[in-house]
Amino acid sequence: MTASSPAPAPRRARVRAPELIGKGGWLNTGGRQYTLADLRGRIVVLDFWTFCCINCLHVLDELRELEEKHRDTVVIIGVHSPKFVHEAEHQAVVDAVERYGVEHPVLDDPELATWKQYAVRAWPTLVVIDPEGYVVAQHAGEGHAHAIERLVEELEAEHAAKGTLRRGDGPYVPPEPEPTTLRFPGKALLLPSGNFLVSDTTRHQLVELAQDGESVVRRIGTGTRGFADGDAGTAAFNEPQGLALLEDGSVVVADTVNHALRRLDPASGEVTTLAGTGRQWMQGDATSGPGREVSLSSPWDVAWWNGRVWIAMAGVHQLWAYDPDGETVAVAAGTTNEGLVDGPGAEAWFAQPSGLAATPERLWLADSETSALRWVDLDGAVHTAVGTGLFDFGHRDGAAGQALLQHPLGVTALPDGSVAVSDTYNHALRRYDPRTGEVTTLATDLREPSDAVLVGDDIVVVESARHRLTRLRLPEEAVRVEAVAHRTQRAATEVAPGRLRLDVIFQAPAGQKLDTRYGPSTRLLVSATPPELLLHGEGAGTDLSRDLELDPAVPEGVLHVSAMAASCDDDPANEYPACHVHQQDWGVPLRLTEGGADRLPLVLAGMDADADADADADADADADA
Repeated sequence: MTASSPAPAPRRARVRAPELIGKGGWLNTGGRQYTLADLRGRIVVLDFWTFCCINCLHVLDELRELEEKHRDTVVIIGVHSPKFVHEAEHQAVVDAVERYGVEHPVLDDPELATWKQYAVRAWPTLVVIDPEGYVVAQHAGEGHAHAIERLVEELEAEHAAKGTLRRGDGPYVPPEPEPTTLRFPGKALLLPSGNFLVSDTTRHQLVELAQDGESVVRRIGTGTRGFADGDAGTAAFNEPQGLALLEDGSVVVADTVNHALRRLDPASGEVTTLAGTGRQWMQGDATSGPGREVSLSSPWDVAWWNGRVWIAMAGVHQLWAYDPDGETVAVAAGTTNEGLVDGPGAEAWFAQPSGLAATPERLWLADSETSALRWVDLDGAVHTAVGTGLFDFGHRDGAAGQALLQHPLGVTALPDGSVAVSDTYNHALRRYDPRTGEVTTLATDLREPSDAVLVGDDIVVVESARHRLTRLRLPEEAVRVEAVAHRTQRAATEVAPGRLRLDVIFQAPAGQKLDTRYGPSTRLLVSATPPELLLHGEGAGTDLSRDLELDPAVPEGVLHVSAMAASCDDDPANEYPACHVHQQDWGVPLRLTEGGADRLPLVLAGMDADADADADADADADADA
């Protein structure tokens, strides 16, 4: 089932859920290790996530309401499935669970064992398991919370009637809070006074520190999640990140999880909202207009450049800009497709831009998911200094063309025209010199550095996972490190050369249908790296199935698939039905092998009928045996 709305199934397809296995063990359970048998009688939602992924962070926020509303029947379990080498470190997962306020059990699966058992192909993916231990739904990407809640209500009624629903407290046990001054700070800014302003991200505050970088002068914000303007004691933020000083002395704040830009008056402590509605931007929303009327998506950093506030819009892989004179926002570069493509701003692809730094001639940016350092010129064209794509990363110095970073989050302009990169997952501060084209390492043994600011001859680094600012003397000689290169450890999907059937599976949630009032309600965009991999099938269309042709002369590559489907409540009596957009981007590593698969199913929402048939056949064979 693809682009057409399916008829209601006579019975819900069910596949026995594989066991939950993870070498890293369980977090947020008070030390207890769980099996699916321990959770029998509860509705289980598996959230396959990794902490580098902005879409995964969006889903964490989408699930909070479901988690609270159905706390006595639903158990959400995060299955942490790493992309980067650093994300396979157990302590890094522990940190991320606290950093992003995850209030449910998490299984640390560094070797992707459970990911493989559930045939997951994308971050994030949600899998629903009924109280009898069967998989009944799978969803990839964002925007599925409403559909899952509808399914949960059906399962509650069905299994309460059968006597197979077990209510009660869940397995979540919160960790003990740590008494540190800062908690996973994100970005820092040097104020004209010489003090530092720091986004204390996990505590939802801004903190002003004295010139020593340690003593607290004041805190701005209530310290709890919220979205409210007001003075320092009543204003509320939600995981703020980037900070930029404007010419009038005010500070712009990227209020990331509120999807908003805020303004702080450092003199009075007053906080107001410049842009954003508090709602996450989705496909089809306005891309320009009055700041307070246009939705944003996880703004991660901000910088003042050429008369505008530039915004690293991590949530949609774009750069936006806010014009303070007209109080308007608009897209400045990027297509919303995730990847690394240079060129005119309107054609460029980014992947979670997360750090910005301005010089008179260039806007530098840390493009985290491609482990890249990139820049925008005065004509708006996008260039890449370091980085090759979504799946290559490491710690390698030397010529920029072969140098490697690992998920950098910050960039800082240095006085000599070079830039420092907060190379977050390498725990290092790196330097790129555009005059020589060389990449060097300035410092190591940092812990998830996410930003840095210049203070005279020193550079002050935000050591996010050590919860502090660290002052370093800028070295004249670069630190030497042993080079290491990595590729994402996801196994490549083996497919046959030649014809490949791509099926994006989408089943409208119960009680909804595809929204065709204004034309096709689905969209499919396909490309490949390298482009030569695809002989036929590249480009955009409205059908969620497509025949591709792969070049036998290209042994491996990455297939980039972006899919969107819009569904609305199916009630003729409702003149204004509620509508929802479901979307996901996949980067699927492929290896061409004789005898490989000739079909590639990607589940956006629902269950793959062909896979279910195979599972039923296997189950019948097991029963016969």
